[in-house]
Amino acid sequence: MVRWAVVGLMILPAAGCARKDDVALVQEEEGAGGLSSLHVADPQAAAQLLEGWHEIEQGSWRWTQRQFSVGLKAPAPGKPAMLELKFTLPDALMERLHSVTLTAVVNGTSLPPTTYNAAGDQVYSQKVPGAALGGELVRIDFQLDKALAAGEVDQRELGVIVSEVGLQ
Repeated sequence: MVRWAVVGLMILPAAGCARKDDVALVQEEEGAGGLSSLHVADPQAAAQLLEGWHEIEQGSWRWTQRQFSVGLKAPAPGKPAMLELKFTLPDALMERLHSVTLTAVVNGTSLPPTTYNAAGDQVYSQKVPGAALGGELVRIDFQLDKALAAGEVDQRELGVIVSEVGLQ
């Protein structure tokens, strides 16, 4: 019972990260390669959430595990793009972890890590070199330096709360 109360406290701050009417899928280009930007709660996005994602919550976001991956369509294959991950670090998570460092690897190319020291809405934004964007589907592997272990406050490993991810 106490564990669910703690999880409830962690989830409440994130409830505001996206309203249901804001769940708009950005479809720069449709096709066999998928979408280049997506809202993770959109049912059409599920096939592009490759590993490390939990189920949709409150119709607008998902928890991740410490390691999570997504497949996105390159907006212009071979040309540089900006990778953006919009996420939330709840107060209760940051009280336990104090800081979180996020890294990304795009088709084998490592991007610079970013460390977050405060709770709230965050954006990981990094330029992706064109050489990493060859092919139609781009695999992006994200990794956190730490997360809440399964069983600590929930039966799942909890990383960050994600609302959107994309290549622009």
